[in-house]
Amino acid sequence: MKINDQIEIADWELTESFTRASGPGGQNVNKVSTAVELRFEAERSPNLPDPVKRRLRRLAGRRWTTDGAIVLFVQDTRSQARNRELARDRMAELIRAATVVPKRRVATKPTYGSVKRRLTGKKQRGEVKALRGKVEE
Repeated sequence: MKINDQIEIADWELTESFTRASGPGGQNVNKVSTAVELRFEAERSPNLPDPVKRRLRRLAGRRWTTDGAIVLFVQDTRSQARNRELARDRMAELIRAATVVPKRRVATKPTYGSVKRRLTGKKQRGEVKALRGKVEE
């Protein structure tokens, strides 16, 4: 499975298993295993660089298992072939998202003028609120 120009996932790293899907489907739902569980051994993959693995672990969330695999469960359609295709697409998209290096945030300070404007605004608002209340006769 080709992810981008540098990363290609080998077939031995992906494991598919099929189970019966829940939901609508009539009699078909009880006899045909259309749901797909796609498992990718991400931690052991020689094709993924370490920074990509770290980002992938964070992106995968609860889909990341304790033994370092990503498990996707797809039961969107009634067709096993379509579910299989969807699972592979989602896995590829997840890995593609992990290859993007996040931009470093540069801390900035507010300008002197903006601080002044904020403080004068607060002072004016405080004065307005201080003028509210009981009027002494």
